[in-house]
Amino acid sequence: MRVYQTNEIKNIALLGSAGSGKTTLAESMLFEAGVIKRRGSVENKNTVSDYFPVELEYGYSVFPTVFHVEWNNKKLNIIDCPGSDDFVGGAITSLNVTDEAVILINGQYGPEVGTQNFFRYTEKLNKPVIFLINQLDSDKCDFDAIISTMRDIYGPKCVQIQYPLQTGAGFNALIDVLMMKKYSWKPEGGAPIIEDIPAEEMDKAMALHKALVEAAAENDETLMEKFFESESLTEDEMREGIRKGLVTRSIFPVFCVCAGKDMGVQRLMEFLGNVVPFVNEMPKLHNTRGEEVAPEVSGPTSLYFFKTGMEPHIGEVSYFKVMSGSVKPGDDLTNADRGSRERMGQIYACAGANRIAVDKLNAGDIGCTVKLKDVKTGNTLNGKDCDWRFNFIKYPNSKYSRAIKAVNSQDTEKLMAAIVKMRQEDPTWVLEQSKELRQIIVHGQGEFHLRTLKWRLENNEKLQVKYEEPRIPYRETITKKAKAEYRHKKQSGGAGQFGEVHLIIEPYAEGMPDPTIYNFNGQEFKVNIKGKEVVDLEWGGKLVFINSVVGGAIDVRFMPAILKGVMDCMEHGPLTGSYARDVRVVVYDGKMHPVDSNELSFMLAARHAFADAFRNAGPKILEPIYDLEVYVPADFMGDVMSDLQGRRALIMGMDAEAGYQKLQAKIPLKELSNYSISLSSLTGGRASFTTKFASYELVPAELQTALINEHATELSKDDE
Repeated sequence: MRVYQTNEIKNIALLGSAGSGKTTLAESMLFEAGVIKRRGSVENKNTVSDYFPVELEYGYSVFPTVFHVEWNNKKLNIIDCPGSDDFVGGAITSLNVTDEAVILINGQYGPEVGTQNFFRYTEKLNKPVIFLINQLDSDKCDFDAIISTMRDIYGPKCVQIQYPLQTGAGFNALIDVLMMKKYSWKPEGGAPIIEDIPAEEMDKAMALHKALVEAAAENDETLMEKFFESESLTEDEMREGIRKGLVTRSIFPVFCVCAGKDMGVQRLMEFLGNVVPFVNEMPKLHNTRGEEVAPEVSGPTSLYFFKTGMEPHIGEVSYFKVMSGSVKPGDDLTNADRGSRERMGQIYACAGANRIAVDKLNAGDIGCTVKLKDVKTGNTLNGKDCDWRFNFIKYPNSKYSRAIKAVNSQDTEKLMAAIVKMRQEDPTWVLEQSKELRQIIVHGQGEFHLRTLKWRLENNEKLQVKYEEPRIPYRETITKKAKAEYRHKKQSGGAGQFGEVHLIIEPYAEGMPDPTIYNFNGQEFKVNIKGKEVVDLEWGGKLVFINSVVGGAIDVRFMPAILKGVMDCMEHGPLTGSYARDVRVVVYDGKMHPVDSNELSFMLAARHAFADAFRNAGPKILEPIYDLEVYVPADFMGDVMSDLQGRRALIMGMDAEAGYQKLQAKIPLKELSNYSISLSSLTGGRASFTTKFASYELVPAELQTALINEHATELSKDDE
């Protein structure tokens, strides 16, 4: 294939809820462009997009698929993105490296919560949007109702380019108000029959044409002046106005298609080729230093690697976007993230599971290569005298977590390595080896997301694994002051062990003044600060440790050992073994022996004294609380609220937002464990949610008692 220039390249993401027909549309686009001779189908498991074994197993897109078509001497790089919210990482990756989004809407349901989620991502990234209403041949399709809903959600920016003459099984024709023609198809679809608009449709078509002309004119002062003078624009002027409106997101064109029958696809591609902006017409990206990087062939060579695919018999396939300059096979480049040198082997234009070797790719283009030595997802390779790095892809927080373990414990190391490798394909799989919870935790976007991971580990890596409930990272603290003393004494022939520690503990809050005096049962304990250490705890909160020993009762050299004993208790809280936080400890007295005292003796004495005092200081367990936002169709609002109230959630507010309800709540992490499954079940998969850590709060008294008893039972089993 020929080498395309930056002003001949367009990068497009196909987005839409699961079942909206993206993979089927991709097949029709490839067929219309002559890339494939026969259209595959999801049912027959022979599509260009869904070719990984796990995708064939589940019948779902799991990874974004990159392909290209050559259309009217232009190159369209298209990324077919997964529709399920569980695989949103692929959609976010794709949106960041493309320049416009085609959002498919299922003609049976209209805009769904998934549609809204994708639209919000385009909003955050300031990407142009074209809406495509698919499946017009469905008996459930109510086109006018869909348009009405879209206008309620997206406002007047949502402008029709087309409308169908009828929907349902009889769909075979539409009116195009940009071209002002009727398009119809034979049952096999493909090339349309183009005719004049029937007289009975002319009034409706003219009204929509006028609205389109006005929307196009609003994006250019010259066009606006002409519109005011003549109330019309030429076809080329309309295209120019729409192109400018797309760039500024002031117009969202609406097209119609029946991808399954290849009706309307050719016309859509004409619009993509003729009207949507080229790479060089879009706002420029910035590198990590905040410098603007223009996609210019004359600039230094810089490639950003946005995706890695692990393919059978090939290994790693590395997908990149040429941010600047150009790249050829044999180019020597430097990895800005890892410092290593790489020589580019053959480079390819992407075509799903297939690749087409090319001699060169220019700025703005998307391609792939294989057999790189040391390039990971997110890395940047640069040519001579260039040290740019890019880090513009931000992924959402995880929503679903499970502890994972190999059935054969000897495979644990292999398991860790396999997940680390698979994270190159999907960075929203997050692996955590938790010292606190004593578990390997894998975080994802939902139950299906982690089920997919398990399937791949067992079928591709031949590792048998199982999931368990992750433990909750509780925290322990105290609510009042207490004192305790402990003498550690041991004699076993020769030198013995002796250490005695007297201490006071109390709750600590930021900004508290240093203590001067304590009173317990009428007895005063004056504090004479000899030394003070403030420990910022890794798990949050603080430990303030004060040495107030007078008269040499404990030598200062034993203070680090006493602090170590206290810290050991802070790491393994007396109630549940969880981390403790926000405690002030004052060591005010003790005893030592000239021969038998040593660091170990004082560490053990401090540990016991602290644990005794902690239990008498109104100990409380804290649990992690998360901010929760649920996006749900209004029909399911009551069920979702009832479910949340049963999960100890505190409803903070409700808003109607763009055709759906947004519910805000605070909810304990423990209650989020299976929330994604429950929400999907309640709403038929039509709701989504986001979470973010908020704070630690006290657990209810009955739950605290249960947790303490549960921990005591575990300890007794360990002792056995």
